[in-house]
Amino acid sequence: MIASSAANLLRAVVAVVFILSILRFVLSLKSLSYLLGRLWRWGEERTQAYQSFNVPRYGEGLQENPLYRKAAAYVAALPAAEDSDHTNLFSSGVRPNEFSAQLAAGQIINDFFLGARVSWTFHPGAGDGGCLVLRLRRQDRYRVLRPYLQYVENAAEEIENRRKEIRMYTIAAGKWRSVQMTHPATMETVAMEQDIKNRVKSDLESFLKGRAYYTRLGRVWKRSYLLHGPPGTGKSSFVAAMARFLSYDLYDLDLSVVSDSADLRSLLLDTTPRSIILIEDLDRYLASGGDVSGMLNFMDGIFSCCTEERVMVFTASVSKDKLDSAVTRPGRLDVHINFPLCDFTAFKTLASSYLGLKDHKLYPQVEEGFQTGAKLSPAEIGEIMIANRGSPSRALKSVINALQRSASFNDAEKTLITNYSSGSRRLSESELIDCTSGRMGLGLGFGKDTTVREIRKLYGLIKLRSGSRREGTMPADVAGNAADAGGGVDERR
Repeated sequence: MIASSAANLLRAVVAVVFILSILRFVLSLKSLSYLLGRLWRWGEERTQAYQSFNVPRYGEGLQENPLYRKAAAYVAALPAAEDSDHTNLFSSGVRPNEFSAQLAAGQIINDFFLGARVSWTFHPGAGDGGCLVLRLRRQDRYRVLRPYLQYVENAAEEIENRRKEIRMYTIAAGKWRSVQMTHPATMETVAMEQDIKNRVKSDLESFLKGRAYYTRLGRVWKRSYLLHGPPGTGKSSFVAAMARFLSYDLYDLDLSVVSDSADLRSLLLDTTPRSIILIEDLDRYLASGGDVSGMLNFMDGIFSCCTEERVMVFTASVSKDKLDSAVTRPGRLDVHINFPLCDFTAFKTLASSYLGLKDHKLYPQVEEGFQTGAKLSPAEIGEIMIANRGSPSRALKSVINALQRSASFNDAEKTLITNYSSGSRRLSESELIDCTSGRMGLGLGFGKDTTVREIRKLYGLIKLRSGSRREGTMPADVAGNAADAGGGVDERR
């Protein structure tokens, strides 16, 4: 028994020693292979003629070298940077859990392009801010160098766009001031017909890739949009979605604070490429006596060349047909997009975004409400959904009630306009309230006083317009009704 146990133990020890020997041999082969590889590269470097190109971080006058920034971003994104024995890691500071690698001093990162091997090295002591050194074989210089650098710049631009922090600029004391743009709107969340949305996205993508095309045509590389429609229809949110889609900064150019054309030129020169220049309420600016000639030069004159690689967006609260034809003619505004009041298709998009609904048993009633001619803006529907986000059913019922009130209000307005224009019997204020208050949802979340004020406002404004149109003056009793109703008169009209 003892002899047998000893023999088994001996066999086990021999097996362990054999396995350890095999492992050591394999590891030795890997170590040997690594050493042979290092030796081969050392010999290749001594026998091949290599050429080095320095890419300093700063040039004369401490101006940052754009090529350095793009090369650093490209090299940091290479898989070899993270696989290296030593690499510096940094947090972006903009988005959580986003990290980037940067070369350490003396670290070598290899890359391959068109069958040639190139290497990057960082030298911190080579000038202020350090220097990246690109190394490749001399015989590959003419075949590889320029195409490789162009490839690096294009790849770096895509990387920067994905990581870019979008800034929004406004005018303060005659200068641009910026904050981070946190508006969450995207092309997927804006309420718009899918076909129109797809065409806009395709147009923007073509613009992004159109530098060579515009240059060949001899045209300034810019694109202009006119967004027109009633307030609350989502024009501003769509602009924010465009900025996020393009990864462009957004410049909100308030023309009311621009004193003259010289200030306008100065502000435009201070904008940066890859940006959206937004001019809101174009109709109000023109109606208030704004500088039309300066506006036209801004849009397509010789000075517009300063807006290279920019998208210009104008918004208006009226139909494009009501704008000055000199502003809307072809060549000045490339794309016109109408933002109508909400319909059932847009409502379903809003319900999906605000309430997470794809379908609901109340949808047929909502659709019927829109078919009656009721008019609500996406902003009004959005507010209702936010206020009732805890109960989708209650939110939809509130939308249905709002649609019914809107339809009744529209019917009352049509009746008043018809009576006043035809000269037939005119409804009195009390008759209007009696015939509409029941249909406008009294007791469904809106107080009676609120609804009566709305009807009186409508009544007073329509009488005001009719009296002014017929007599050229405002009757005293009409003015009193309008004032009591809380209606205001726009003096610019």
